[in-house]
Amino acid sequence: METEYDIVIIGSGMGGLICADVLSREGYKVCVLEKNRQLGGSLQTYVRNRVIFDSGVHYLGGLGEGQNLYQVFKYLGILQKLKLQRMNEDVFDKILIGNDPKEYVFAQGYENFIKHLLKDFPDEEKALRLFCDKVKEVCSKFPLYNLRSGGNLDEKNAVLGIDTRTFIESITNNKKLQAVLVGNSMLYELQSGMTPFYVPAMILNSYIESSWKCIDGGSDIGKFMAMNIREHGGVIHRNAEVKKIVVEDGITRSVQLADGRYVHAKNFISNMHPVQTLEMTETDLIKQAYRSRVKNLQNTIGGFVINIVFKKGTFKYVKHNYYYTKEGREWDTTNHTDEDWPLSYCVFFTASSKSPEFAEAMTLLAYMRFGEVEQWAGSFNTVSDENDRGTDYEAFKKRKAEQFLDCAEEKFPGLREKIDEYYTATPLSYRDYIGNADGSMYGIAKDYSNPLKTFISPRTKIPNLYLTGQNLNLHGILGATMSGLVTCTAFLGNEDIIEKIRNA
Repeated sequence: METEYDIVIIGSGMGGLICADVLSREGYKVCVLEKNRQLGGSLQTYVRNRVIFDSGVHYLGGLGEGQNLYQVFKYLGILQKLKLQRMNEDVFDKILIGNDPKEYVFAQGYENFIKHLLKDFPDEEKALRLFCDKVKEVCSKFPLYNLRSGGNLDEKNAVLGIDTRTFIESITNNKKLQAVLVGNSMLYELQSGMTPFYVPAMILNSYIESSWKCIDGGSDIGKFMAMNIREHGGVIHRNAEVKKIVVEDGITRSVQLADGRYVHAKNFISNMHPVQTLEMTETDLIKQAYRSRVKNLQNTIGGFVINIVFKKGTFKYVKHNYYYTKEGREWDTTNHTDEDWPLSYCVFFTASSKSPEFAEAMTLLAYMRFGEVEQWAGSFNTVSDENDRGTDYEAFKKRKAEQFLDCAEEKFPGLREKIDEYYTATPLSYRDYIGNADGSMYGIAKDYSNPLKTFISPRTKIPNLYLTGQNLNLHGILGATMSGLVTCTAFLGNEDIIEKIRNA
């Protein structure tokens, strides 16, 4: 690694890969450094009992022709290579409420979305139209989200300060409809009195526009982008953990790896959490007040996962997800106790090329705070660095899994008897594989009451050090993609790349 690169990118999550792919196309000599053996951050998949599980890409929105993610993937030349399955147009998500036998439907297409919810809420057409109109209005205020150049902060300011709960409660007094409209809030961790409406609006809009699954998992997205990067002269080093960002004479000169080697470049982009980036950057250019402000920002919660391998032919495959919330708890699903956990969960099925009729597997995901596993925080466990966390940890996971399955069987009777094997993961798994220090699923939590405080600029006080990834603007594949583009336009100093993507 003696070569000096134009750009070193720390971390190969979606934001880092977008930056590497786009900037290598623009003629820059790019080097990606990934601490794990597998690329992709939340794009990673893993195999258990010969069944593929996604770590993060459970479904994708905005992949219909001309839509935002479609245009980005088309520009990158990966759209036609991906094995995609469109989810059921009349139901991409089913919303389940505790003690209510009904299954409420989220459908693709705004009129279809309204039509299906009117079946259960026939007197609420006005509220449903107000909801959908506000979602579209909010999304229209974000130029990059719409692959539109130009725009300014004033345009966004009009909608950044809308509180999700206040808005939902303003359009309807129907408590059940309120719960249903935020029924898939596990996509973004809804926090009463904090979550700005633009977060669920931008996420939900992409799925209403069109919803898709990657057949056999989402890791192909990262694999094809890595191929692009290499084809354009870039290099990717795995098992290359960055320990220090070296700043001299006011600019970043190199990064030091865990094995002591240095990698030099003219510019650097960090796909790590901003707190970790700042902690490994020693310089007076970044003031202590800023370091403290970023460090004190609240992260979103972590997750507990059960990955289930079904006995063959026992569970029919469906082209939709499920989201469950205990009745009356939709506004505080993270405030569980050990006894009432989980207050909410989601269910995903991997689309398999081997078994289109029956589901091979099911993923159950519930919230879990890092404090619940903190006693084992001194251990690290990845494929390239296996570390036994001990029998107490295994017993904890087993107890939580059985408690979770008890809850799930209320809505999926007989689930246990269809299970061949199951495997669990905790916030420690998210920490070790994805890189957030506290296992946060969605990075920095956004706050409607002070929205600019939780927006992280791609620029730092060091002129050749940039940030990217889900912590900047929005999480998820779409959010991290947009954050990558934000970083690219900041680095290039213009928005020409947006024009190229829109016209791909």
